[in-house]
Amino acid sequence: MSATAQEIISDPNLAMRSYIQRVATGPEYSKDISFEEARDAMTHILNTSADPVQAGIFLIALRMKRETLDENGGCLQAIIDAANIATAEVDHVIDVADPYDGYTRGTPVSAFIPAVLAACGLPAVSHGAEAVGPKYGATHRKVLRAAGINVDYDMQQALAKINNPDSAWAYLDQKVICPSLHDLIPLRTQIVKRPVITTVEVLIGPVRGKKSTTLMTGYVHKPYPPVYTHLAKVSGFDSAVLVRGVEGGVIPSLKQESKYFEYKNNGDLTEVEIHPEHINIQQNVRAVPLPELNAAKSKGDETAAKVDIDQLAEEAAKVGLAALQGEQGAARDSLIYSSAIMLTHMGAENSIQASAAKVRAVIDSGKALSHFLTNQ
Repeated sequence: MSATAQEIISDPNLAMRSYIQRVATGPEYSKDISFEEARDAMTHILNTSADPVQAGIFLIALRMKRETLDENGGCLQAIIDAANIATAEVDHVIDVADPYDGYTRGTPVSAFIPAVLAACGLPAVSHGAEAVGPKYGATHRKVLRAAGINVDYDMQQALAKINNPDSAWAYLDQKVICPSLHDLIPLRTQIVKRPVITTVEVLIGPVRGKKSTTLMTGYVHKPYPPVYTHLAKVSGFDSAVLVRGVEGGVIPSLKQESKYFEYKNNGDLTEVEIHPEHINIQQNVRAVPLPELNAAKSKGDETAAKVDIDQLAEEAAKVGLAALQGEQGAARDSLIYSSAIMLTHMGAENSIQASAAKVRAVIDSGKALSHFLTNQ
């Protein structure tokens, strides 16, 4: 029978031994643990009361067994318990939650989406870290810093930017959101493969709106929408948009039909089919192509990026800024497409075509660029 909160073993060493004995018994005999047990295990890992070897074994074993919804939820809840979460003075906040391990196969411009949403009247926040495995790609932090944006706000500074209608967006780093989680990056590097942390860390929701908070995240593999939906509700998001995006991000393919899933007011998950041609996007590329880049400065291993990621971030910053200045191309279309999805979800416009028209107007007027530059 699953343990309840009252039955959790008080001694961290004995508790971790119990959890490992159950989740690490092999493909046929490993057992699931409860929400509260997963929460307890992750709490011990975060507060360092768990031995690092035990922490690594637990995370690897959980991944190899395949995490249940309760195990994912319990791990997320432990991180939320340890995180700094604040409420802004605005009614609604859009949480743009891109993969923390970044991008390596295209030039990422999603870091510019929060400013576009803000310029459309939807205050937004994005978050991430400098470099996280398994991809160690170009992250929001790297791209925004290369574009001259302050990526080291504390919580109060970020809130001030989000509350200010002339800005209405900010970036928060994981080291501010949850320092104990950020401290696990070296352990995650040693683990090599993707642990449960990679799945749940984007769902903390560091800034909430007074009335509602909406998650915007991406996925690649079909099983993930129900998983992210469950986690979004554990985290307390009132609504969510889960985009089948390039590299698991929030921007769909620019050249073929795609889809996103959404729920509103904590309701059921529904599927929405989308096509770039429906909003006058006609591209022969899925995403902004990679430019010519130098090889990675360090060869690393098979999981590390093969190109110079800092150089990629600099190129992404140039392309993103040019898109905000109205330059036609895949980057501008990416910002229009993804932002139009969110405007439609939020009911800001009554169709994705009208939403796209509004985003184009906001970019072409220079308003989105103005909002972006307020965070320099």
